[in-house]
Amino acid sequence: MTRWFEDIVIDEVFPLGSHTFGEEEIIRFATLYDPQYFHLDAKAAKHSHFGGLVASGWHTVSVGHRKMVDALFAEEERLRGLGKEPGLSGPSPGVNSMDFKVPVRPGDTVSYELVVTGKRASNSIPGWGLLFNKLTAVNQRGELVYRADLVGFSKLRDYSMPLRLRLLLALTKLPVIGPLLKRGS
Repeated sequence: MTRWFEDIVIDEVFPLGSHTFGEEEIIRFATLYDPQYFHLDAKAAKHSHFGGLVASGWHTVSVGHRKMVDALFAEEERLRGLGKEPGLSGPSPGVNSMDFKVPVRPGDTVSYELVVTGKRASNSIPGWGLLFNKLTAVNQRGELVYRADLVGFSKLRDYSMPLRLRLLLALTKLPVIGPLLKRGS
């Protein structure tokens, strides 16, 4: 999130945009990353449990992730345009859950959105907070095709390292004490 941790509002919806999955694109992605017959061959896919060609779930995820990153950059530009300094986002420590509900077929248009469902200060990385997010993807018929619970980092704007941590950090730089402290960690 390119907002400071303190500025992030729980349950705010971020529309990420839509993508139409074409047959050639589905096959190209599958050829490179998920070469299973129901992603590669329309005739053979008719005999699968899907009854036809479908996009790889990883394709659906990858498009959604790209939409999310593009939205983060757009939010950063929006904030700069308002004369505000955007926050800093960090990496994701993981995905808590992921579900593929309905297959994506050639011609389907999938719309993605992100909602921050919770947040808390990080217990292990001072100056950062954790964001708990729900990413959903819905096709043109309103069917949920994909959902994931994601976690990401966001920097705290007004963080000041506690005195005890600043002292420990300073001690690690002393020639005699520093090596002893570093060996103990």
